[in-house]
Amino acid sequence: MGAQDFWVVIIVIGFCFQAQVSSSKNLTCNPNDLKALEVFMKGIETVIEGWGNNLSSNCCEWAGITCNSSSSLGLKDSSIDTYRVVKLELPKKRLAGNLSESLGMLDQLRTLNLSHNFLKHSLPIPLFHLPNLELLDLSSNDFSGPIPADIDLPSIQFLEISRNFLNGSLPPSICNNSIRALKLAVNYFTGDLPPGLGNCSALEDLDLSTNALTCTGGLSQGLFRLQKLTRLSIQDNKFSGPLSEEIGNLINLVRLDISTNLFSGTIPDVFQRLRRLQYFVAHSNNFDGQMPPSLSTSPTLSLLNVRNNSLQGSIDLNCSAMTSLATLNLGSNRFDRPIPPNLPSCRHLRNINLSGNNFSCQIPESFKNFHSLSYLSLSNSSISNISSALKILQHCQNLTTLVLAKNFRDEELPADPTLYFGRLKVLILGNCGLTGSIPQWLSSSTRLQLLDLSWNYLEGTIPVWFGNFSNLFYLDLSNNSFTGEIPRSITGLQSLIDGSISIQEPSPDFPLFMKRNVSARGLQYNQVWSFPPTLELSNNNLSGPIWPEFGKLRLLHVLDLQCNNLSGPIPSSLSGMISLETLDMSGNRLSGIIPPSLVNLSFLSKFNVADNELHGMIPAGGQFWTFASSSFEGGNNNLCGGLTLPCPEVPDDDPSLGPWPPRKSKKYTGMIVGMAVGFVFGITCFIGIDRYVWTF
Repeated sequence: MGAQDFWVVIIVIGFCFQAQVSSSKNLTCNPNDLKALEVFMKGIETVIEGWGNNLSSNCCEWAGITCNSSSSLGLKDSSIDTYRVVKLELPKKRLAGNLSESLGMLDQLRTLNLSHNFLKHSLPIPLFHLPNLELLDLSSNDFSGPIPADIDLPSIQFLEISRNFLNGSLPPSICNNSIRALKLAVNYFTGDLPPGLGNCSALEDLDLSTNALTCTGGLSQGLFRLQKLTRLSIQDNKFSGPLSEEIGNLINLVRLDISTNLFSGTIPDVFQRLRRLQYFVAHSNNFDGQMPPSLSTSPTLSLLNVRNNSLQGSIDLNCSAMTSLATLNLGSNRFDRPIPPNLPSCRHLRNINLSGNNFSCQIPESFKNFHSLSYLSLSNSSISNISSALKILQHCQNLTTLVLAKNFRDEELPADPTLYFGRLKVLILGNCGLTGSIPQWLSSSTRLQLLDLSWNYLEGTIPVWFGNFSNLFYLDLSNNSFTGEIPRSITGLQSLIDGSISIQEPSPDFPLFMKRNVSARGLQYNQVWSFPPTLELSNNNLSGPIWPEFGKLRLLHVLDLQCNNLSGPIPSSLSGMISLETLDMSGNRLSGIIPPSLVNLSFLSKFNVADNELHGMIPAGGQFWTFASSSFEGGNNNLCGGLTLPCPEVPDDDPSLGPWPPRKSKKYTGMIVGMAVGFVFGITCFIGIDRYVWTF
């Protein structure tokens, strides 16, 4: 075909396309679909973005709407060709209100996505009878009540209603032979798994996590017939009893998470049948006995997490077979044999948590060759000889996180100048009872972002070179015997002034920190960079002033200086720490007044200056209206104001007593009333507040 013929064909195709588009523009929204959407819109309390007052009568032009012509859908029951609504997609639009039953009139709807909004009340029954619906996503809303008992969605492939407030039992009709993904996580469903679960013959992804489901007589037999299942997530429920060996029937599983349940007995030895399994997460159950041989030799397993069970005996991993293993979490069990020396031969193993066991040994000499190791936690595992441990582990070229807390009881922190941990970002040696001082070799760990040496018997001064750690955002030296002044260089930590925190986590399934007593529904700190920036220097023998330059640390969340011998005034410049949530300076010898500028710390939720030598009036306004009198008492005999420390009448012109309120002031009486109201509000705010803790 010549060039001229080619351009003729292109022009003809262009005219045909233009004619088709022109024809499409002439089509209008089906009247029944338009009416259904108008009724839906009336049930929404907020304005739908793109659905303003000047809406076109053609609903196919509205934001989030996709239409197809009746003829393209094969509909021949009308002489007039119209547009039919096939997609309604309005996720993350801050929609509030009720979901109208009128959407059940959209009989040609293929996709309905209203996720991440604020829709409430019950789920409309007609919505679960749409004959052509393939995708239904109502996740992350405020729906409540049960799922409709009678479900008829013959075309459904993806159904997600996770993160709502739904309750009741799961209806048997929820399954059919077309559905591929069923996600009902983070609700309040109860009862056993439905007997019809085996009818979901095409199911590949089942997520029932974080509910209150049970299993009378074991998991539903129908579950073990789902041969196409690749992801099974039933964690954080109330499943109990032995885990059936029939779990081995799910031969296509890639990810299996049964954690945080009540499963007991031994882990079944069926993993040789699960030849595609990459992630096995079974932590926080009641499993006992030894790890099954097929689990310890799985060639496909990348992540193995059976933390917080009662497994015992020795850790026998066949590293020659486990060629894919990258993350191993066996913490908080009852293993009592030495740490296996063959772990370095697992050539892809990067992340290890063996904390909370009873190894009663030293770190194996073979760990010198553990070049793939990046994250190691051995806290509270009866490890001894810290000098040997550090000499061995310094050879781990990629080690970035080292957690050795609650070991090496009463040993001395080595000062060996040849030690070098140049790539280390996290070092935790808390609660070891270590003696000595902060060693000079630590100064070469310039990448440190988190350092915890708390609850030891360390002495001497805090090194000036701490100020060189430009990435350091969390420093805990509390409960030691440090003396001297706080190094002024700490006030120049760049990460707390204008820095950013970027620690690569070992794995999404390997949390290092979380907030105590918070369930999966609440906030948890799974990543190091999301933990609050902290300077924790309390319970030492530090002296000297609180440097005014602390005010530069605008990103700091927690400053704890309590129980030292600090003296001098409280700098007014501390108001520059605009992110501060906790400020504790109690139990020192501070004098002068509480700077009024501190009322500008709008995020401050905990403040304590008790047991000092302060005087004057407690600042009024801001968060100070929420602080109880116990935050100011003890030794501060000339301090007044606040909620329950009334100020005496003194001459207005006596500057020696600090800023006192005017006598007989009606405004002062009003302020007391206002502070009382603030106190009630503050008590409400404090409910549920707990301190952050390490979890390993």
